[in-house]
Amino acid sequence: MVEQLKQLTQHDPRRIGPFEVLGRLGAGGMGLVYLARSASGRRVAIKTVRTELAEDQLFRVRFTREVEAARAVSGFYTAAVVDADPRAAVP
Repeated sequence: MVEQLKQLTQHDPRRIGPFEVLGRLGAGGMGLVYLARSASGRRVAIKTVRTELAEDQLFRVRFTREVEAARAVSGFYTAAVVDADPRAAVP
């Protein structure tokens, strides 16, 4: 995962909530994915969505369902949802 880490640009956040952003993991149609670290040192991936999607109420409903579904699934091959805020200015 760290081998694909890209440096942050001047437009990237340095913190998202309680997490320190370390670099970019990727980008796609929905938005950006960052590698971040919690205060305890745990590394997490943070997915943020594009502004135009964040302003779309139908998207927010779908995104909220996606978060709920991801929280309901667990196992060795799935990423755990550590935190999510579908109601944030930028979910």
